[in-house]
Amino acid sequence: MDVRAQLSMIFHLDKCIGCHTCSIACKNIWTSRDGTEYMWWNNVETKPGTGYPTLWEDQEKYRGGWETKGNSLRPRLGGRLGVLTSLFFNPYLPSLDDYYEPWSYQYETLTTAPRADDPPTAKPISKITGNYLDIEAGPNWDDDLSGSSVYARNDINLNSLTDAERQAMFQLEQMVFFYIPRICNHCLNPGCVAVCPSGAIYKRADDGIVLISQEKCRGWRFCVSGCPYKKSYYNWKAGKSEKCILCYPRVETGQAPACFHSCVGRIRYFGVLLYDASRIKEMASVPEADLVEAQRSLILDPSDAGVIAGAKKNGVAADWIAAAQRSPCYLFVKKWGLALPLHPEFRTLPQLFYVPPLLPIIGAMKQGGYEVACQDFFCNIDTYRVPVNYMASLFSAGNREIVQTALKKQWAVRSYQQARQVGNITDQKAAAMLAEAGCTVDDARQISRLTSLPRFEDRFVLPPYHREQLIEATVDPLQQKKQAGFGLTSSPQRGP
Repeated sequence: MDVRAQLSMIFHLDKCIGCHTCSIACKNIWTSRDGTEYMWWNNVETKPGTGYPTLWEDQEKYRGGWETKGNSLRPRLGGRLGVLTSLFFNPYLPSLDDYYEPWSYQYETLTTAPRADDPPTAKPISKITGNYLDIEAGPNWDDDLSGSSVYARNDINLNSLTDAERQAMFQLEQMVFFYIPRICNHCLNPGCVAVCPSGAIYKRADDGIVLISQEKCRGWRFCVSGCPYKKSYYNWKAGKSEKCILCYPRVETGQAPACFHSCVGRIRYFGVLLYDASRIKEMASVPEADLVEAQRSLILDPSDAGVIAGAKKNGVAADWIAAAQRSPCYLFVKKWGLALPLHPEFRTLPQLFYVPPLLPIIGAMKQGGYEVACQDFFCNIDTYRVPVNYMASLFSAGNREIVQTALKKQWAVRSYQQARQVGNITDQKAAAMLAEAGCTVDDARQISRLTSLPRFEDRFVLPPYHREQLIEATVDPLQQKKQAGFGLTSSPQRGP
């Protein structure tokens, strides 16, 4: 057992209001430079929809992630030989049109235009060419367009639905949508690392954050193709690839990443998971229907004596182990089984998990109330406006049972709180729903508390990094002390 620590994330989709505050916070800090105008390390997509870049989920088009060939696991993009043969022409790269051509406006026209009967107009200008631009797309162009024939109806996840289900989803009275915020997943088995010819992408040993060395990067852009989530970007001005760094300068000082800290809906959770690195290849190679359970099995109990001993043997600090024991990610992913990975069939073992949303069910208003078609406990799970097959295509590689289990447990917890707080559901019915969902009363109370009334320290459990110990391994702290007031005499180097 090779016990390692990984910073992990939970996004609770039932609480996301699609305000894009997270996107703007990230944009203002990290991608407001020349060459990064089209990059959105954090973006919020409307589902059903084609996303950003367009149709990023279609790996027949982009060839990202991993696939199984016999008993082996290999990148969809090909092995080393396949990568080298397409070094100077990669047919699977998204083009700028798949993202959008970034633009600004000719604002000076508003103040310099000559006097006229019509008000002056600030025309859009491309931030790449400087020419006038006819705007046709943007990073959230399909925002809230749940019934559009251009966006929603071209969602690749609809392929798992029958024609009747697809038609029903887009009837006006049935129309519904939800939001999926996306950042880099900082995967356990990242496809971008596997296909980088220059070895510029690496996964930090102490916290699992995936980074791109700007010194080693040669701009081959295979990371863009190799990432199935399309969260690696090419800086057209610098000639280097860039990606989400999980705000590690903030995390190392005990602060939550900017998109997490600014989240209005408080949908984001951040913590440490301990996992068995020796079983990554084995678990990433299982059949698609078993991928979610396989990924859960990699996560270790941070309170187990054997796991603690293994973690200490690998150099995991005691306060990191303590943080893993208090991690909300362990509760949502492992203990409660509520949080699921996005597209586990990509086999990258992403470390960003989503709690699927409880959406409105099919029903009608009668006598001032919303009446559903049947009265069984969980008829509402199977009569979602968004079919379970669609949710399964997103979060469980088509395994309906896993999604149904997560939704039933959420519904049971909600009903339990309704019985306690409102009284519109009897205690007996609420207890029966909890039992059928496999959820205890204590778990229901914890889930409700962590979902509805979490404190800052409940959502973000950030361990200290002990950088002072890393310095002691290379230099004498007493020799560096004299430089504290006026800066270092030589530039500090950060190791991998």
